[in-house]
Amino acid sequence: MKPAVFFLLSLGGALSLKICSFNIRSFGERKILKQDVLNVILESIMRCDIMLIMEIKDVKGQAFPQLINHLNRKFHGQKHEYGYAISQRLGRKSYKEQYGFIYRRKLVSVKSVYQYPDTQPEDIDAFAREPFVVWFSSPTTGKKKQPDFLFCLCDNNINIINTIVMGVFPMWQHGSFFYAAEIKDFVIIPIHTTPEAAVKEIDELHDVHRNVSQHWQSKNFIIMGDFNAACGYVPKKEWRNIRLRSDSSYVWLTDDKLDTSVKESTRCAYDRVVLHGKAMIQAVKPESVEVYDFKDAFGLTEQEALTVSDHFPLCINVNAARRKG
Repeated sequence: MKPAVFFLLSLGGALSLKICSFNIRSFGERKILKQDVLNVILESIMRCDIMLIMEIKDVKGQAFPQLINHLNRKFHGQKHEYGYAISQRLGRKSYKEQYGFIYRRKLVSVKSVYQYPDTQPEDIDAFAREPFVVWFSSPTTGKKKQPDFLFCLCDNNINIINTIVMGVFPMWQHGSFFYAAEIKDFVIIPIHTTPEAAVKEIDELHDVHRNVSQHWQSKNFIIMGDFNAACGYVPKKEWRNIRLRSDSSYVWLTDDKLDTSVKESTRCAYDRVVLHGKAMIQAVKPESVEVYDFKDAFGLTEQEALTVSDHFPLCINVNAARRKG
C-alpha cells in the first residue's frame, strides 16, 4: 500500500466585515480638541468597517460631524471614505445621549434607519435611550465562498482520498462545494442601557427585535452595545427572566467573563453582542470576538486610557465574499 501524503491548500478564502461598538465616555468637542485622545479614537474606528459609537453628549451637535471630517481627511480620494448615521438626542429630562454609526462607504450602505418608538401600551418608555436601528446593505456579502484552507489526504500520485475543511465544517467531500450564508443585508440594534435598569432594558430588547422584524423584512440581526450586563447590574438570578437570554433563538457571542472595562480594578462584561437569524449566526465565527485594548496598543497608562474612555471597543467579524475583478 502506498503511503499517504498530507498537504494544505490555500483556496483564497473570504473577506469579512469588522463590526464594532465603542462607548466613548462623554464624547463631545473636548475630546476632539485633545489630539492624543482623538488619535486613539480615530485609530480605533479605522480598524473597523462599521463602528457604533455610544454616549455622544454634544448639545451643539458638532463633535460627531467633526470626527467624520477627521477620518475622511486621512484619505485623499475624491469620495469620502466614511459615511455616518446619527440619532436624535435621546433621554429623559435634561440628560441626553445619541447613537452614531460610522461605516466605510465602499463596503456598506444604509438602506434605512428606524427610531424605535418605545410606546408599547403595556410598557411605555421602557428605555432611557431607545435604540436607533440601522439596516445595512453590503455588496461584499451574500456570494459563494470557499474555505480559507483545505487539508488533503492523498496517495503518492496525488489522488485525493479525502479532504477536511479547516475551521469551517469537519468534512469536505471530494467533488462537492460549500456555500457561505447569504448575508445581503443586516440590521444592527444598538443599546446603551441605564445601569440601574439594565435587567429590564436587556429584556425589552426582545420586544425591539420583534417590532423591527415587523417593520422591515430582514431576518439578519445584530444586537450590540453597552448592556451594562455585569458587575452587579445584572444579578445571576435575573438572567432567567431576561427573554433575550432565555430564548434560544438568540445567540450570545460574548460570555459573562469577557472584560471590556479599562479599569484594572474591574473585570466586567459590560459590552455584548447578540445575533438572531440562522444565516446571520452562520456568518459570524464566535472566535472572531475581539476586545481592542487601546491602552496596550498605544502604551498608555490607565489614567491616560481613561481620558479616552472607560470602555474598550468590542468587535466581531461577519463573513463577506471576496470581490471579483
